[in-house]
Amino acid sequence: MPELPEVETTKTSLLPLLGQTVQQVEVRQHSLRWPIPEDLNRLAGQKLIELTRRSKYIVAQFEQDSMLWHLGMSGSFRLCSGHEELRKHDHLIIQFEEMQLRYHDPRRFGCILWLDEAAQAKLLDPLGPEPLSDEFNAEYLFNRFKSKNTAIKVAMMDNHIVVGVGNIYATESLFNLGIHPAQPASALTFEQVQKMTAEIKRILKQAIELGGSTLRDYSNAMGENGYFQQTLLAYGRAGEMCINCETTLENLKLGQRASVFCPECQPLKKVKMAGKKAIKGNKA
Repeated sequence: MPELPEVETTKTSLLPLLGQTVQQVEVRQHSLRWPIPEDLNRLAGQKLIELTRRSKYIVAQFEQDSMLWHLGMSGSFRLCSGHEELRKHDHLIIQFEEMQLRYHDPRRFGCILWLDEAAQAKLLDPLGPEPLSDEFNAEYLFNRFKSKNTAIKVAMMDNHIVVGVGNIYATESLFNLGIHPAQPASALTFEQVQKMTAEIKRILKQAIELGGSTLRDYSNAMGENGYFQQTLLAYGRAGEMCINCETTLENLKLGQRASVFCPECQPLKKVKMAGKKAIKGNKA
């Protein structure tokens, strides 16, 4: 699934559309995570004036309407000429003055919606702060963690706490910090949380600079792959040797997600929790 750096990279690659007017809209498949609106053709004649990102959503602001775009599990946007052959899973085509925008989604878990009051309240308002914002800092995160006995990996990926820290970047951050992914969030010290906020910001910025991670078929709207996967130290490397101590990396399931870690560099520390049992992960 595309994570925050991939969505940010996609948004940036769509910037050539700014200032262009929609000429025509064609919906080839309405059934995504939610149905594509039937009245999407009202975009015709509207100029695209702004593209922003909120969590893993791209917000497209046209002259009269705003849209919410999400890539889901396998979605991608592509800028191309109208002469290029359509692919099987090209579900939406927006013809601008100089190029076409095509939305491709084999698994159809993405979304193309109007950003109205209902979508704002349901999808955007419950979200936590952006990880690269000043609002996301050690004091904020420590206060959110101190009452949570869930695994730190699960807490890091909770979009109500902070948005966009997906599986790849949470795994890498915890490996670099030497923290076991199943360590209870409430057991972290303020110093550890300080280092965590800094590491999350660092690793996401690095991933954005490298164009995100292309693990399967991700590419931005210009067809360019990301290169962050070439720097991965833990994610996807279960059964291989740790680069630090040569211990075999292990894998456990937390929140239905694979969590690779080094048992030597990231030991699970015993903590006393009144009335609570320490969290244990199940090896995958």
